[in-house]
Amino acid sequence: MSVGAVSRSAYQVATEFDRAPLAYTLSALAAVVYVFITYTLVRGGETARRAALVCCAAELVGVLTVGTWTLVDPGSFPDATVWSKYGFGYVFIPVLLPVTGILWLRKARTAARRPSPA
Repeated sequence: MSVGAVSRSAYQVATEFDRAPLAYTLSALAAVVYVFITYTLVRGGETARRAALVCCAAELVGVLTVGTWTLVDPGSFPDATVWSKYGFGYVFIPVLLPVTGILWLRKARTAARRPSPA
């Protein structure tokens, strides 16, 4: 998802930014968030896990906010973003990813706190 979002937003910003600056800026923001979450998950550790959890929550807020905005005022988005209509163009993966990430990170924290069997 990170590679796809970065590629798509880089192309859109480079070639069509003047057509839909808000949509393309939000797509670029989503790409940055995806890359950061991926980095923190690969890095590991409690601080990285917390950073990933904050980013997943921010991503979910972004998807819900922009998704609702695109339904209420579609004229503000002449072109779709990754978050448009809650990720409809991406089979709702943009709304499912942060939810799945939050659940997985919470489960990983709980598993890390459990004492290992002796």
